Amino acid sequence: MKFTYFHLMPWPHLPEDFEETERSAWVTYPNSNFDPKRGLELYLEYLSELVYAEELGYDAIAVNEHHQTAYGLMPAPNIMASWLIANTTKAKIAILGNAIPLRDHPLRIAEELAMMDVISGGRIICGFVRGIGPEYHNFTMNPANGLDRFREAHDLIMKAWTQPGPFRWEGHHYPLEYVNPWPRPMRQPHPPVWVPSQGSGETISWAAEHRYTFVITFTPHRNVTKFMQQYRDEARSLGYEASQDQMAWAVPIYIGETDESAMAEAAPHAEYMFNKLLKRPWPVFFPPGYLSEASAKGVSRAFSGIGTQRVLAEKLNEEGQMLIGSAKTVLERLKAFNDEDGVGNLVVLNQFGSMPHDMAVANMERFARDVMPALREHQSAVYK
Repeated sequence: MKFTYFHLMPWPHLPEDFEETERSAWVTYPNSNFDPKRGLELYLEYLSELVYAEELGYDAIAVNEHHQTAYGLMPAPNIMASWLIANTTKAKIAILGNAIPLRDHPLRIAEELAMMDVISGGRIICGFVRGIGPEYHNFTMNPANGLDRFREAHDLIMKAWTQPGPFRWEGHHYPLEYVNPWPRPMRQPHPPVWVPSQGSGETISWAAEHRYTFVITFTPHRNVTKFMQQYRDEARSLGYEASQDQMAWAVPIYIGETDESAMAEAAPHAEYMFNKLLKRPWPVFFPPGYLSEASAKGVSRAFSGIGTQRVLAEKLNEEGQMLIGSAKTVLERLKAFNDEDGVGNLVVLNQFGSMPHDMAVANMERFARDVMPALREHQSAVYK
């Protein structure tokens, strides 16, 4: 098992009555509620947590991209990744990921990632995502075109990294007369690619086709097991066996001294995340045309009322959508879960919601000391 420390960089200062007075923390929540002075404090704390994760032994540290939302203060993840490259020496830097269809010029992403990979000495993990539904509202972009734009942008970036230029790209969305990016990535033929998803069948098939690492995010664990089996089945249909390194699960985790104290400490911050930061009407999160009919049904079943119905931390913990408890309890659950899902990469959120810096750091330390070493040696029953 390998470990990635993942940060959403949430805004923890939403008002107490947010759930009663506001429709959503996405797209339309007024940016007058953002205080730049508080923002500076948060950025410094959050970045210091990511750097500290390297010292604690996490294999990678990860950032991501969201726009116009209190859920995450990272509209430009490559800027965050560049800062982390300059302030770390060993950990991989995972960008989970660049929302490539939202850019008019994906060649710029190819250039930025290649620069970072060279400067870091080959430490970049490249995440490619479509961008979730709200992003298409933010950019007034037709979500029905998102998948086609994503796939063309991906193909352009990969060809730019692997085929000598200059060459011409006669694409539908991104026609280019000259493709000849300088520099080229350090890692050859290209940096490792991870594909975060909420369980879309098309994404699982596409990731397996390209042998990329598939990352499932924020869903009850029963869905993790189902989606990872689907990935392995897709790989077999393509003539190979998927390795553990090709599968990852992103999950918030809180370690306390006891199960009871852990729940008391973590619950307010977990419920802040799921009931305030993730609050959104269903058409905002999954606008018409964003998912195929089959994927829409699957994602709807997987995520049920998250974001549209109030949820308690106890329920999230019970279903394995997040893990809260003593080190012993969480370690036992993670081993049991891993025997079902077979993932080789655990993408951990030790800070979530409104959790303050000192609490997040203490949680990181307990997880790294009391859970990570034993789980690192665990061999999933799927691969025995």
